[in-house]
Amino acid sequence: MKYKVGFICVGNSCRSQMAEGFAREYAGDILEVYSAGTDPSPEVKPNAVKAMDEVGIDISDHYPKLLEEIPSELDILITMGCGVECPYIPCKFREDWGLDDPAGHPMEVFRETREIIDQKVKELIEKVKNDEI
Repeated sequence: MKYKVGFICVGNSCRSQMAEGFAREYAGDILEVYSAGTDPSPEVKPNAVKAMDEVGIDISDHYPKLLEEIPSELDILITMGCGVECPYIPCKFREDWGLDDPAGHPMEVFRETREIIDQKVKELIEKVKNDEI
């Protein structure tokens, strides 16, 4: 059985999309991965797509989604640090990663955010593999 994990932020255009990309790449065999936003942007930010492409992960076909477009119950809910209260989504494990939104910043900020997300996704996968969730 795969764990259902949702990465949630406001726009679903940068951080949560990068997290979805890493989680699918690293643990698609044990995670059913989703991302969504409380107020989705019109598109995934081009710099987020570029930052992920630089590490060999293609998210160019991703698009911002509403919360209603993902399962209503998740095993794992990760919020990105949006500064807004997420609507209640039933889950077994919830964590906020407290990440600043790179949108509107130079490419280097997207890269820094990508590296933090990469590490956090790896840590999350280890928690799942070690039955800590």
